[in-house]
Amino acid sequence: MAKNLGSEIIVCKDVHKWYGDFHVLQGITTTVREREVVVVIGPSGSGKSTWIRTFNRLEEHQQGQIIIDGTELNGQVKNIRAIRAEIGMVFQQFNLFPHLTVLENITLAPILVRKWPRKQAEEMAMEQLVRVKIPEQAGKYPAQLSGGQQQRVAIARSLAMRPKVMLFDEPTSALDPEMIKEVLDVMQSLAESGMTIVAVTHEMGFARGVADRIIFFDSGRIVEEKPPLEFFNNPEEERTRLFLSQILRH
Repeated sequence: MAKNLGSEIIVCKDVHKWYGDFHVLQGITTTVREREVVVVIGPSGSGKSTWIRTFNRLEEHQQGQIIIDGTELNGQVKNIRAIRAEIGMVFQQFNLFPHLTVLENITLAPILVRKWPRKQAEEMAMEQLVRVKIPEQAGKYPAQLSGGQQQRVAIARSLAMRPKVMLFDEPTSALDPEMIKEVLDVMQSLAESGMTIVAVTHEMGFARGVADRIIFFDSGRIVEEKPPLEFFNNPEEERTRLFLSQILRH
């Protein structure tokens, strides 16, 4: 049954970015709708991670428009802050503070940014730890956890800010194979709960089973975007077919 998607929440119109002479994003135009799960795939260096990092101004685009939930992303600090408050992001590396417990890592931003009382922040943190299935780790320090558990803490930390959109930038690439599934399971449960997700990943099983749409990047451009069934079974572009033949052989 087709998912009932909401209105457009991310709008990109002719987005360009350069690093010096290197034209890393070459006219990206697409939209993401509320409750949609978009998986971005493509070879290394194709611009996919740079693209999703422009959504919260971790990377600055130099041309075109990016509009997040009705607010245009430009140089205005007020707009950047408003957008960052609505977007959660999970990276390859977990970026947890080693000197803080799991609970303290998760409550830090709600207390400092949302100005929540500690008790409210801790209740929210525990809710999110239950959601990512590790409430019993609340009092531990990151070094006491496995990589998969640390990544789930990073997800809980983002969720504690109650974002409207979750971005994942290759969240399983630093993990041992047996830990990948536990992180993908959490991402799948978020998708099933109606969270808007944009995920850069090499996990084709997740792309095939969870995505509403797959965007294939190459050389700073969107080569093809389709629902998973069409994308994997009937790609139109020769470049897509070549990429899939290489990645699905393994």
